[in-house]
Amino acid sequence: MSIDYRDLGKRIAKRRKVLNLTQEDVAEAAGLSNNFISNIENSYSIPSIDSLLKICEAIDTTPDYLLLGSVSYSDAEEELRNKINERLKLCGQKKLRLVERFVSWVIDEDV
Repeated sequence: MSIDYRDLGKRIAKRRKVLNLTQEDVAEAAGLSNNFISNIENSYSIPSIDSLLKICEAIDTTPDYLLLGSVSYSDAEEELRNKINERLKLCGQKKLRLVERFVSWVIDEDV
C-alpha cells in the first residue's frame, strides 16, 4: 500500500474548509508554519508522523482518514450512526429530503 501525498493534502484542505479554518488557523493550532501547511496541501512537502499527528489534532480527524481516506469511529459514534441509519430506512422521500436539509443546516451552522 502506498500513500498518495496529493490526496493527503486534498483531505487536509477539505477537512480544514469544512471546519471553516484557514491554513494559518491550522498552522497555529498545530504549532507548524503556515507555509508548511500550504506545502503539504499542495503536495510540495511530506509531513513527518509527528507533524501529521499535530495536524490531525488541529483539524479533529484521524491519521487513517488523512493517509488513506478511511474514517474510523468510536464504538459510541458507530452505534449512534447505526441507530440513525435504521431510523432513516423508515422515512419516505419527503422526510428524507427534510432530514438532508436539516443535516446540511447543522453542518453549515457549526452547531
